[in-house]
Amino acid sequence: MMRINPAAFILLLASAGPAIAQGGPPAVGVVAAKRTSVVEESEFVGRMQAVQRVDLVARVTGFIEKRLFVEGSEVKSGQLLYQLERGPFEAQVAAQAAAVTQAEATVQNNSLKLGRVQSLLNTPAGQRSLVDDAIAAQRTGQAQLLAAQAQLRQAQINLNYTDIKAPIDGLISRTSVTVGNVVGPSSGTLATIVSQDPMYVVFPVSVRAALDLRDKYASNGGFDAVKIKLRLPTGAMYDQTGTLNYVDNTVATTTDTLVLRGTIPNPLRPGAAAGEPGARELADGEFVTVLLQGVAPITAIGIPRAAVLSDQQGNYVWVIGDGNKAEQRRVNLGQSTPETAVITSGVKEGDMVVVDGVQRVRPGLVVSPGPASPPPTLATAPKT
Repeated sequence: MMRINPAAFILLLASAGPAIAQGGPPAVGVVAAKRTSVVEESEFVGRMQAVQRVDLVARVTGFIEKRLFVEGSEVKSGQLLYQLERGPFEAQVAAQAAAVTQAEATVQNNSLKLGRVQSLLNTPAGQRSLVDDAIAAQRTGQAQLLAAQAQLRQAQINLNYTDIKAPIDGLISRTSVTVGNVVGPSSGTLATIVSQDPMYVVFPVSVRAALDLRDKYASNGGFDAVKIKLRLPTGAMYDQTGTLNYVDNTVATTTDTLVLRGTIPNPLRPGAAAGEPGARELADGEFVTVLLQGVAPITAIGIPRAAVLSDQQGNYVWVIGDGNKAEQRRVNLGQSTPETAVITSGVKEGDMVVVDGVQRVRPGLVVSPGPASPPPTLATAPKT
């Protein structure tokens, strides 16, 4: 084993000390703050809601003879879903048709009688009272015919109600009443249909945020100045874009919020068939994250997000000043993105901001600035 002379080791440290102490200023990567195009974005929690929702209810009382749909499938408007027993209603239609025929015969007979008494009115055998009675009988018969015809139409309507059809296109729920049970107007909902494409997204917004949105977009086109993007519960971004179309007219007193609503497409997923589980990305009642974005990007001072630091007093950045001295600047952030921090105050265009090596910087410390690595990709705003 090699032995080290202690005196020689102390002499070596003494000679190395001045070299270490004389090391240069710490190297940092900087980028110039410049105007960049940024899409403003506000984030809220929302819930999906079907545009149309129909609860199927029996209009007449009868036994369910057939269920003609697959539970959980998509149905078309006019599609036959349930069929109730038709026999009693067909018999009622036949009875009312007979009553109409009888009333028509009575009207025809009364018309003949009226003609005869009117022809005898100017003869010795004619009497005015007989004419008046015949006119009254004719009008009574006509009224009875109208009543019989109305009852026939009602019977035909009730017969048609034995066929329960889908009033809209949409996804149908499971049936709540099975074949063989008696149903009627008081039986409640048999099944529910919810429309699929497009869908509503409904989200509450605080009054303060709603006023900020109004001030920001009202003069730039209102609803047309914003678009809606969704982040799904999986964290993935939905590939369709929606539009804002409604703001509630009343503030919720318990939460001090306004409800906003947008419409967004919900097409079939590629390769999926209508009615298959998960055939469409959005479902009625689903929670989503709503990203309200400006249609047109804005121009603002932007720096890489990595340059922004935080402490108990707020956000700050390191700016390289005269003599390459580091200066701490307090900043206020605007509508930023994960990559770009929009600065509303604290930094002006052209300031050199430290991006790399921020942990080595102290107030007043002289540094050795160089280009940030890798170079940040900030979109430069077009010159006007």
